[in-house]
Amino acid sequence: MGTPTWRANGGWGPRLGLDDAGIRDVNRRAIAFARDLRSAHPWRDHILIEGALGPAGDGYAPEQLLTPIEAARLHSAQLETFAEEGVDIASAFTITHPGEAIGMVNRAHDLGLPFALSFTVETDGRLPTGQDLGSALSEVEAATGGYVRYYGINCAHPEHFSEQLPSRWLNRIGMVRPNASRRSHAELDEATELDDGDPEEFGALCAGMAKRLPKLRVVGGCCGSDIRHIRALIAAGI
Repeated sequence: MGTPTWRANGGWGPRLGLDDAGIRDVNRRAIAFARDLRSAHPWRDHILIEGALGPAGDGYAPEQLLTPIEAARLHSAQLETFAEEGVDIASAFTITHPGEAIGMVNRAHDLGLPFALSFTVETDGRLPTGQDLGSALSEVEAATGGYVRYYGINCAHPEHFSEQLPSRWLNRIGMVRPNASRRSHAELDEATELDDGDPEEFGALCAGMAKRLPKLRVVGGCCGSDIRHIRALIAAGI
C-alpha cells in the first residue's frame, strides 16, 4: 500500500505526551522522512505516502466510546497535517467502534483527504463492543455518505472472520491485516511469548478469503506476523 508516515495510538487527552503542536510537528517530520525514502526508491512512481491513525484508546478493549464530535476533535490535528502535507491517503487502523470511525471520516471529508478505515474484530468476527461488522459498516456508511475509499479488517486470525464477512459489504472491503495467532485478544494481552502461528497456513487462508473480496487491494499481517507471513501471502498468489 505504501509507507506509513506515523501511527499514533494516543489516549483520551494528550496523545503520546504531545499537544496538538507536537502532533503536527512529529507528523510533518515523519512525512518528510517517508518522502525521502520514496524519492530514493526505483519504484518511487508506484509508492503512496499513507498517513496512519490509531484509536483513542486500546485497540483490543476500548476504554471509552467516543462520539463523532469528540473523535473529530481528537484526531483533527493529525488529519489536518496529513491534508496540509498532501499525503496520498489517510488510513485508520484498529478502530473499535463506529462513533470514533465516523468522526475521523467526516473530518477527513471536510479536508478533502482520501480515507480508508479498518476495524478490529474478535474471535467471533465482531467488534470489541460486540457489534457485528456488517451493522458497524452500515452505520459508518450512512453517517459519512460512503466517503471511505475502502474498509479493512484487522487483529484477528483469518479463521475468526473469514466466514463472518458480511455479504452486503464484500465489494467495500479492500484491506485485510489478520493476526498470525488464533488466540483471543485477552489471551494475547497475557501472553509472555510470541505466537506466530503457521505462516504457510496464514497465506493459504488469506488467499482463499481474497477470492471472495473482489476489491481487495491491501493485504498484510498484524499481531504475530513477520516477513515469513508476507512471503507466504505472495507465494499463495495474492
